[in-house]
Amino acid sequence: MTKLISTNPAKNYEIVGEVEISTDKEISEKVNCANKAKTIWKEMGTKKRIELLGPILEDFKTKADEIANLATKETGRAIAESKSIVNGHLKKIKWFLDNTESALSDEITHEDDESIHKIVYEPIGVVAVITPWNHPFGMFVWGVIPNLLAGNTVVFKISEECPLVGKLIEKVMLSHNLPEGVFSEIYGAGDVGWKLVQDNIDLIWFTGSTKVGQQLYKLAGEKFIKVVLELGGSNPCLVFEDVDIKKIVSKIYAKRFKLCGQTCDALKRLIVHKSVSEKLIEALKQEIESKKVGDSENFETDIGSLVAERQLVLLESQIKDALDKGAKIITGGHSPEKINGAFYLPTLLTNITKDMRIWSEETFGPVLPVITFETEEEAISLANDSIYGLGSIVFTKDIERAKRIASKINSGTVEINNALHWLSCNPFGGYKKSGMGREHGIIGFRELCQIKVISMEK
Repeated sequence: MTKLISTNPAKNYEIVGEVEISTDKEISEKVNCANKAKTIWKEMGTKKRIELLGPILEDFKTKADEIANLATKETGRAIAESKSIVNGHLKKIKWFLDNTESALSDEITHEDDESIHKIVYEPIGVVAVITPWNHPFGMFVWGVIPNLLAGNTVVFKISEECPLVGKLIEKVMLSHNLPEGVFSEIYGAGDVGWKLVQDNIDLIWFTGSTKVGQQLYKLAGEKFIKVVLELGGSNPCLVFEDVDIKKIVSKIYAKRFKLCGQTCDALKRLIVHKSVSEKLIEALKQEIESKKVGDSENFETDIGSLVAERQLVLLESQIKDALDKGAKIITGGHSPEKINGAFYLPTLLTNITKDMRIWSEETFGPVLPVITFETEEEAISLANDSIYGLGSIVFTKDIERAKRIASKINSGTVEINNALHWLSCNPFGGYKKSGMGREHGIIGFRELCQIKVISMEK
């Protein structure tokens, strides 16, 4: 049996553990089992599914520290971040449990003396849920829990970078009284996920790169099945001349450098009015240099490592391209000394031009390019100058201007000043090559359903 080896990128790639890679036969058997279970799971109804999944939340709560510790070892994220993020995702499970019934209850669309008409939300069937490494527990929560609550059965593949988190998730899920085939898990790299989606499934739920998302969309088109895709991002942040620099620096720092900059919804392009650019850059430099980069398992560490050496190599090539084309390093720009592993110092770059890879590509690491503007129209043009459209931020005291800009930015979310969009009730997803469909909220639940209209004579 071929093994999947898990390594710690913050400990010079020492081995954390291993997991058996799923065989073609195992994948097929789990898909077949999910197909056999889908009618039973559907007909249990929403209340029964909530009843069965509720105790799983309590089990995960007791294992929150274990999940966080494993995530830190497998991905290199700082342990303080891991614990905070796991607890946040536990709250999302609670929201899903509490809001399934209201989201998916039958809706009366018309009623008169002779007839009544209603919408019924029914499960789609068997779902292949494939998730990335940057939020191993969180992406499981986002992809698997709403699907199960909606009545779909799930075959889940976690990233090959964090199989031990996946094993712990599987252990918890299978220790509860779910019908056989409702949830199962497979392990391996992209080839394993590809075999899964080619099998007899009814929906693909995928979070990951735009390149892979496009391949899955093409396959889904050939199979004529639905997809929910949350893909890459290159979020702009527009900072206007009327801002209070002190009030925005901490948010800009967090939106770019949390999880070592490795999130799709991270701020990746800072677009600043020329009149305040020097002051903001200096404030960011001081904020960045006050943070501790180092041992991911130390609670005093602010920034851990990248997930793998390949991510480090890619980031270095993107920064080299920028420097070769005239970019200037304000702080960072290299790996820290005397630390072995996939580490890179948080980096601030100026003198950015649009021909640089750091501008046009998604950068998955702790680097923030800064570009200036002089007019509102120029700022909007720069913000929209991307193949991506996941999220965006606007900082200005002029709320009418902020609302005007929000209507012109092509992205799935727009945060104005310090109002975060991350609420479970808010749908999440992107424009352009950042994906299709939405997760979270009532809309996210309904993405996972067939919509049926029933009209009855009274």
